[in-house]
Amino acid sequence: MNSSPRFDPVVLPPEARALRSEVRAFLRDELPPRTRFTQSDPDFSRKVGSRGWIGMTWPRQWGGAERGSLERYVVVEELLAANAPIFHHWIADRQSGPLILRYGTDAQRDRLLPRIARGQCCFAIGLSEPGAGSDLASVRTRATRDDAGDWRISGAKIWTSNAHCADFMIVLCRTSPVSGNPREGLGQFIVDMRSSGIAVNPIRNMAGEHEFNEVVFDDVAVPDAMRLGQPGAGWEQLASELALERSGPDRFLSALELLLAFIRAAGPRPTAEEASLIGRFHAHLATLRRMSISVAGALATRSPAVEAAIVKDLGTRMEQEIVAQCRALRHGGMQADDEPDSYEAVLARAMLFMPRVTIQGGTPQILRNAIARGLGLR
Repeated sequence: MNSSPRFDPVVLPPEARALRSEVRAFLRDELPPRTRFTQSDPDFSRKVGSRGWIGMTWPRQWGGAERGSLERYVVVEELLAANAPIFHHWIADRQSGPLILRYGTDAQRDRLLPRIARGQCCFAIGLSEPGAGSDLASVRTRATRDDAGDWRISGAKIWTSNAHCADFMIVLCRTSPVSGNPREGLGQFIVDMRSSGIAVNPIRNMAGEHEFNEVVFDDVAVPDAMRLGQPGAGWEQLASELALERSGPDRFLSALELLLAFIRAAGPRPTAEEASLIGRFHAHLATLRRMSISVAGALATRSPAVEAAIVKDLGTRMEQEIVAQCRALRHGGMQADDEPDSYEAVLARAMLFMPRVTIQGGTPQILRNAIARGLGLR
């Protein structure tokens, strides 16, 4: 049996606590009104980058600030809690940049990482596919070598956030046919989204917003110089990438806006049921935050994939419960209000937004299978 998950106690260092005040002051001055963190605002991302808050842990050689992972955690936590529009740089900072830093060539790092750190480069993730979803071992997008030793990519990706405004996408492809273990024969490629043969088809969510896309690759030429890592090593790279994607505070803060609106609506004298809800979810948030910080501290020395999957699964369940219980307790007694910051408006947005959290980062079934394998139970 594999070793059990470890959520070691981690205390934020003094420099991280001091940084929190700096980030809050920045947000008071620079945060646009009525934004959401899933919005893309290139100007805001460039302002964040100018502070040295993108690629914070990376070497200075490639635009980073060589700061600790817990300092980065504080910046991310504050940006998410403020609903800052960070999606232009979010994916590149969270996982694409670290993946290039770990597996890329120096030429790839020189070209891409400084632009990411300045907030000038937007990435998308090419993982999920029609017919495969979160079962990434079943991907069918193919990358085949041509006579010049470069690659041709054909296939489709779906639920691809930001693809319509991304500069690049890291695409998981099958580089050799399945012959036994489907996790073998996978590779990753950094694809320029301006390449010929790429079609980006918008998918509007229930709120009418355009964030998701279907991306179709029709014999897209990709230089071998933009191959990320070795052909066939895609699954190993994917495991480290998903540990970055699944463990951050975005996995349990999506419903924070609603919980805060509920607390304001309940007022200084909440009912016993309302007080119980507030106390219970405060405790859940504190626990998940502790677990998430533990994963952030571990990322510097190992790839805590199982722990990250646990954080994501518990965070998804809690966010859905917040929406369901806030709606049950307050929905019937509240008057409809057109103000975008009213409780009714916040509740409506959360109800439309919550179904996506069961998909992003892996469905609960996929996550629990990963946890069981990590515990040696499968």
